[in-house]
Amino acid sequence: MLPLTRPRRLVPGDRVVIVAPSGPVPRERLDSGLDILRGWDLDPVVAPHVLDRHPRFGYLAGEDRDRARDLQEAWCDPSAAAVLCARGGYGAQRVIDLLDWDAMRAAGPKVLCGFSDITALQEAFAVRLGLSTLHGTMTAAVSFLKDAPTQEHLRATLFEPETVRTITGPAARPLVPGTATGVTLGGCVSLLAAGLGTPHSRSGADGGILLIEDVGEEPYRLDRVLTQLLRSGWLDGVAGIALGSWVRCGPYEDVRAVLLDRLGGLGVPIVEELGFGHCDSSLTMPLGVPAVLDADAGTLTLQVPALA
Repeated sequence: MLPLTRPRRLVPGDRVVIVAPSGPVPRERLDSGLDILRGWDLDPVVAPHVLDRHPRFGYLAGEDRDRARDLQEAWCDPSAAAVLCARGGYGAQRVIDLLDWDAMRAAGPKVLCGFSDITALQEAFAVRLGLSTLHGTMTAAVSFLKDAPTQEHLRATLFEPETVRTITGPAARPLVPGTATGVTLGGCVSLLAAGLGTPHSRSGADGGILLIEDVGEEPYRLDRVLTQLLRSGWLDGVAGIALGSWVRCGPYEDVRAVLLDRLGGLGVPIVEELGFGHCDSSLTMPLGVPAVLDADAGTLTLQVPALA
C-alpha cells in the first residue's frame, strides 16, 4: 500500500464548502458549526442543498442527484480549499456512482473531512483520486460543537499539521503488543465491509495501518462485519490495527472480547481506545499517510504531516 497524495494545509482566509452527502442536517447545529469555522478565520460556504430533506426517505439530506451535485461542484470549485461534511448518517454510497470522477480528478487535491458514513466517500477518493483524506469531526456534529479538544485537534490538523504528528488518547493501550509501520486507511468498519466487491473501494488492507470504529452495532453485528472482512481476505497482510470508539455497541468488555477474538489471530499489533470516531472527544485521523503504530505506547506517529 502506497501513501496517497496529501492536499495542502489551510491558511486563514481560505474558503471551505460545507456539503451533506448523507443524512439531514439540523439548521441550528449547522449555524453553530459555521460560527466556529469563522472563528478560525475561514470563509465557510454552505452548498445549495445541505438543508434539504428527501421527499420520501427522511434519512437522506435531499435527492441523490442534488447531494452529488453539491459535492462535485464544491470539489471542482477552484476557490475552495476544502470540502467539509456536515454530518454522517446514511446516503454517501448512493451518490458515489453519480459523481464525475474524471472532472474531480482534474480539479486537483484539496481537503475532504468527515467520518462515519463518509467512510464510503473516503474509500472512493483513495481509489479514484489517489487522495489522502481526514477521518475527523464534522461541521454539524455534536462533538465538534460541544468539545473543545475535538475542535482543537481538527484545527491543528488543518492549519498546523506538524504539531499533531503523534496521535494518542488518554485510554489508549495495547490489545496486542508490538510496533508496525504502514499507510493509514479505514474508518467506520461497517462501511468498509459494505464496500466489499464495489469498484470504488480497495480490495484489501495489505501493508496498511487499519483504523476502525463504529457506532450502534451490537457485538454480534460487529462479529459479523469483522468475520466478513476476514473471510473475504480483505484483512490479509494488514500491518497493524488501531481501534477507536464503539459508542452504543454494548458493554465495552463484550465489544473488546469480539475484537480480540476476531482480530487477535492476525498476529499484528493492535491498540485499543485510541480516541477517534463517534466518541464525545474525538481525534482527527489522516487516511493515506505513512505512520508507525506503537501499541505498547498507545500511539500512532505520522511519518509526514497530515497535510502538505
